[in-house]
Amino acid sequence: MYLVIIEGLGKKDTLKKYLGSDYEVLATKGHIRDLPVKTLGINVLENFKPKYEIMEGKGDIVKSLISKSKKADRIYLATDPDREGEAISWHLCNILNLDEKSPVRIEFNEISKNAVTKALQQPRPINLNLVNAQQARRILDRLVGYKISPIICKKIQPKLSAGRVQSIALKLVVDREKEIKNFVSEEYWTLIANLYKDNLETSFKSLLNKINGKKQKINNKKEMDVVLNELKNNSFIVKKVTKSLTKQHAPAPYTTSTMQQDALNKLGMNLKKASACAQNLYEGVDMGSEGKVALITYIRTDSVRVSPEAMAMAKDYILNKYGKNYVPVKPNFYKVKKSAQDAHEAIRPISLDRTPESVKGFLSSDNLKLYRLIYNRFLVSQMAEATFNAVVVEIENGKYEFKASGKTPVFDGFLTVFNNNKKLNAIESDKNEDEAESETTLPELSEGDMLKQQKLVPTQKFTKPPARFTEASLVKEMEEKGIGRPATYTPTILTLANRNYTIREEKNIVPTELAFKVIELLDKYFPNEINVKFTADMEDKLDSIASNGTDWQGIIKNFYDGFSKKLAVADKDSTNYKEPPKPTDKKCDKCGSMMVIRNGRFGEFLACSNFPNCKNIQSINKTFGKCPKCDGSVCEKHSKKGKLFYGCTNYPNCDFVSWELPTTKNCPKCKQYLTVKKLYGKTRYKCSNTACDYVQTDK
Repeated sequence: MYLVIIEGLGKKDTLKKYLGSDYEVLATKGHIRDLPVKTLGINVLENFKPKYEIMEGKGDIVKSLISKSKKADRIYLATDPDREGEAISWHLCNILNLDEKSPVRIEFNEISKNAVTKALQQPRPINLNLVNAQQARRILDRLVGYKISPIICKKIQPKLSAGRVQSIALKLVVDREKEIKNFVSEEYWTLIANLYKDNLETSFKSLLNKINGKKQKINNKKEMDVVLNELKNNSFIVKKVTKSLTKQHAPAPYTTSTMQQDALNKLGMNLKKASACAQNLYEGVDMGSEGKVALITYIRTDSVRVSPEAMAMAKDYILNKYGKNYVPVKPNFYKVKKSAQDAHEAIRPISLDRTPESVKGFLSSDNLKLYRLIYNRFLVSQMAEATFNAVVVEIENGKYEFKASGKTPVFDGFLTVFNNNKKLNAIESDKNEDEAESETTLPELSEGDMLKQQKLVPTQKFTKPPARFTEASLVKEMEEKGIGRPATYTPTILTLANRNYTIREEKNIVPTELAFKVIELLDKYFPNEINVKFTADMEDKLDSIASNGTDWQGIIKNFYDGFSKKLAVADKDSTNYKEPPKPTDKKCDKCGSMMVIRNGRFGEFLACSNFPNCKNIQSINKTFGKCPKCDGSVCEKHSKKGKLFYGCTNYPNCDFVSWELPTTKNCPKCKQYLTVKKLYGKTRYKCSNTACDYVQTDK
């Protein structure tokens, strides 16, 4: 009997189908050995030696693995093909008394018969460089988290945490919020001239582009009135017509980050949902008589690389379905980012013959949407570019220069795949809003043509603050700045919400007051450690351990020598970030002392001033008017994960809940109650009825 040990239980049936009856498959269900939960578990004085122990709840799994391994003729460790998977295999060697230098490790990027068969033919020893890179990351994270967290709890409030990657992600969110709060909007004006050559049917839009040959901003109405007046005195004349053949290249196939971004932006899937759907598609879905079938390759990757076999598969498929014109002259290769580990291919379908339509009956709605997204993205990444006839026209009126541009398709190339689903698969433009206004359908124009004015359209605008992060844009920012790795994006962002450091307003991630305090403290004591550059540089060092075998203990020592001194300073400093208790006129019903208002993990609460002699506490119900469903009042509440919502004080007799603050105003359209929210200094009223589109914004 051959024993194959994997991580995720979900892929067990898919894998067994390809292995046959001589093989038994067991799953570890993730890590089975780790640092202890309640202690540091690292001997700082003994070269940062870690102390590993069997994780709570994994005892029965370990017993089963040991029992089965004793009966096995051969053992293959087929944990996930990444550093975490390599480390799990290394821990298994220790637990099962396997020689880590013997060929016990197999890996495959996709769960298909060919990939699994090939892996079994090429077992290898444990890659200790990958293991040490994972160990170094784990120990660094433990040192930062377990050493800083007590300081935060001591100086702010109990049950808080910090982390090497988590706190940097939080700092990004807090710093962005500061930018928004400090942003001063500036007025500016744009001018569109609607012009025509022979008759109104040939009219087109052109945007004021330059004044006296230079880009200049029109700041206010007074300046715009001067421009409009001067334009009356001269004619519009075509100064220059530039024609060219432009090309649009297909986008690269998905990495973990870009898949997560598109899942939110195009499908409305949050990180948790997108990750779960991707895991299902990777591990395998029930395909009826075929059993469980894996549909996509490994889902944790930062590479856009595609294997030669996959390129050949795509070429054959495109040739047969679309014709030779849609096959690029040379295969499409995409540049892998310098910071990428490039350990795996991009995310792609295992077989292009399994089209989204062909598997529709076997997938849930969400799984199908994500599979279609991944399938189409890979398919177009291997197709020929689209070409257009582009025209740019420069038009003079005295010292003012207007610009109009247009393009007509010559060959649709990869865009042919998107024709039937433009909304879902839109290719984002890098043009800004004002530049996009100058794109139009143009008549045939020549230099020197005199144009007639249909109308001038001046528009007052204001510069906008940077947008708050969404899950998708925060993942993108983390990836671009080299913070974390594909497997860490989702848990990091979810942790921020679970710790009550962030709340969700629609799709936006908003930092709480607690988050500002935490970052203020970290900026004061650990400016070089909780720092984007430091975190990105550390990722490079971890990569160096994985690829070059760099001394991982030396890297940790260099970090810890300076870090430990800052810990001592922070711990001794008497600066306190705690909110002082606020007095009330209410007496404690247990000891008669006065109650005070304190801040806790989920906001303010009443506590006895005689603490710790009296530990009486009571919740505070902040009320916001009458409940829309009964005679109770609306009050603030928190979900189990700390997310703020509004509910009725008469719960459980009244089940009213709302994610936005309800008002006593009714919608003029459907008479349901309105909710209110402050957005960028303005007050927005919105109908609570999801089927109603009523929205009103007041200054």
